[in-house]
Formats: sequence, C-alpha cells, structure tokens
Amino acid sequence: MMRTRPLKVALLGCGVVGSEVARIMTTHADDLAARIGAPVELAGVAVRRPDRVREGIDPDLVTTDATALVKRGDIDVVVEVIGGIEPARTLITTAFEHGASVVSANKALLAQDGAALHAAADANGKDLYYEAAVAGAIPLIRPLRESLAGDKVNRVLGIVNGTTNFILDAMDTTGAGYQEALDEATALGYAEADPTADVEGFDAAAKAAILAGIAFHTRVRLDDVYREGMTEVTAADFASAKEMGCTIKLLAICERAADGASVTARVHPAMIPLSHPLANVRGAYNAVFVESDAAGQLMFYGPGAGGSPTASAVLGDLVAVCRNRIGGATGPGESAYAALPVSPMGDVVTRYHISLDVADKPGVLAQVATVFAEHGVSIDTVRQSGKDGEASLVVVTHRASDAALGGTVEALRKLDTVRGVASIMRVEGE
Repeated sequence: MMRTRPLKVALLGCGVVGSEVARIMTTHADDLAARIGAPVELAGVAVRRPDRVREGIDPDLVTTDATALVKRGDIDVVVEVIGGIEPARTLITTAFEHGASVVSANKALLAQDGAALHAAADANGKDLYYEAAVAGAIPLIRPLRESLAGDKVNRVLGIVNGTTNFILDAMDTTGAGYQEALDEATALGYAEADPTADVEGFDAAAKAAILAGIAFHTRVRLDDVYREGMTEVTAADFASAKEMGCTIKLLAICERAADGASVTARVHPAMIPLSHPLANVRGAYNAVFVESDAAGQLMFYGPGAGGSPTASAVLGDLVAVCRNRIGGATGPGESAYAALPVSPMGDVVTRYHISLDVADKPGVLAQVATVFAEHGVSIDTVRQSGKDGEASLVVVTHRASDAALGGTVEALRKLDTVRGVASIMRVEGE
C-alpha cells in the first residue's frame, strides 16, 4: 500500500547534474513513487544564481539560502551536487542535525572528510549515500559495500576519469601529442577550461580514496593516496608501449598487501597489456576491475561522467534512502573496523619500463646492468638502439619496490655514460 504523504527532497545545486536530477524526478514521478512506496516531491532548490532560467523547475522553489532550506525540518532527503568542501560540508552536517538523510556526489569532500560525515549521519540516525561520487552511472559503491560485504576484496584497479582516458586514447589511436589531444577534449566538452583536477590526477585520487576505504574496511583519506598526473606522457611513451604490446592508461589502483597487513592506494599513468580488458576502454568511458577471494575478477564498465549518467546514480541512491526512510531504517554506514595502515608508495611493488639516453659505446649495458643488480632490481628485458655516438636503452624490470627503483635511477643518473632518463613508467595489469 502506497503512502500518500510525499517524501520531500531538497536539491543543493542545479547545474548539469542537478538539473537532470530535477528533470528525472518530474518525468519519472509515477515510477519513482511506485518503486519507493510513496511520492517524492521536490521541495526546494538552492542555487547561486537565481535569475537563470531553469526549464521544468517552479521558480518558487528556487532559493539562494541553502542553509535555511536544509534547516526546514520537513525535508526528508537532501541531494547535494554543488561539489567542493565548503559550504557542502556544513550543509550536509546541518541536514543531518535537522532530520534529513543525504545523497551526495561530492568525491572531494568524501575523500577528505568521509569519516566525519559518516559519524554525523550515524549520530543522527540518518543515511549518507554517494554512488554518484565515483564513476558516474556505473554501479560500484553499492556492490563493494553490499554485494561483496561477505567477500574479501584484494584489489581495485580501474580507469575512473573520463577526461584523461579520452586524452590518452586519442594519443594512442591517432598519434597526437598531449596538448593536441587535450585541445580536442576541451573542444568536445570532455575537459574543463582548467583541466588540472583531471590531468594531474586529483579527481582520480579522491575516487581511489573512497574505493579503498570501502573495499578494505579502512579509513583512507585523500592525503593517503599517491598521485601522479599524466601531463608528461608523450607520443614516444606510446611508441614504447606498443613495442611491448601495451597501451597507457591513467589508473587508480587500490591493493591489499600480500600478507594482508596493510593497503596502498595510488593514481598514476601505467602501461597495461593490450590483452587486458582495461586496454580496450575507449573515449571518455570508465571501467573498474575488482578482485576478491570468492568472486574472483569482476569488471564494471560504463559512462563515468555527464549529467544524465551521474543523475542516474543519484536517483538510485534517492530511491534507496527514501525506502529506508519509509521503513524506519538506515542503510550501511562506514565500515572501518579493519583499520589497516596505508603503506607509502616506496613500499609498492610493480614492474617498470625505463628509457635511458646513453652513450653509444661498448660497456654501457654492463654498467647499467650492474647498477640494477646493486640495488636488487632484476631486469626482465633490455632493448638498445642508436648511432653516431648516441643511443637509447630501454629496460623492463621484474617486480621491484618503488623505493628500490628510485635508488636505481638516482645511481644511473650519476653514470658518465648515461645522458639522461627519458621516461619511467610502471607496468600494471598482468
């Protein structure tokens, strides 16, 4: 039997995502009511620019006073899609204190202050849902914290930023340089006017922190995530990758240590074999691999950004939170019981592809090999080419720690026969 009193929803932000949330709430109102067991009503929309025309939204619902909206007391659910740290953090905690549950798409805030937000939700007996904070429309948060709740997740590996994937895919398929590919992404609307958050890995790092925290039942903050951008990736790197049967992706990697005693979270460009499913993720799409003890390998794939895809994830959370509201219950909150330490990047073990500019004369390879051996880094393959006194030496290692590789490179730079280190890239996904 359907409840007649509507559940009231306050929308904070009415940009690309917020306007789609409002549109779907209106056009799918009957279906949402049937699925929830009660009608949902848009009770207010907080914006910064009230004079802008917003098609399909009653102007009487629009306000610039977001604080007053979340303090009303009759709001059942607050949907926060304004982004940033403040005022979003204060508005969310205020919403909890005044009786509302919260659905958020705010990856930066959750990565920085997720523990405090969960504590505020728990203290007030309310829900905090945030499927839309990671990978747009792709169902990922809920499978990790609900469907795999009885399993042990060991690794999460994925492409979680559509802008960077579009740029790297363009460089791979057309041979374009980084700037040329970025210009194309900007022209097509895939990159912001200031793409720093994407191309320097900040966006992906926030998502990695959220995923690692859920996957490993451990609090992982943004500061715990190693971050390396992709602005230094070159066409020459792609040429080297192709010679190895690989391509290059900006990856978010969250891993449990082999002994289970710690975890790591990192974002950086990496070569991956063309045989790996992530190698074939094209354009602005996202894809995430999850590896667990019982389920094995799972892959989640789809559009990772955009108004409609992200709104889809928001509405999924809205339905779940409203159902909980009617039932007088709350969904799963933070699970951080494992409290595993987050290891520094120096402890991470992986393979490396190192390209060196060296003198083209006898004994160079022996000198380089000796440096690797002295630092305990085993060489898998070596390729050397050159003429007229100059040469290129490409070394691919077996698995080694980041710290060991760092010491190796530092020693290589001191050799008279090494003119420079052209590039260093990790090799993942094997």
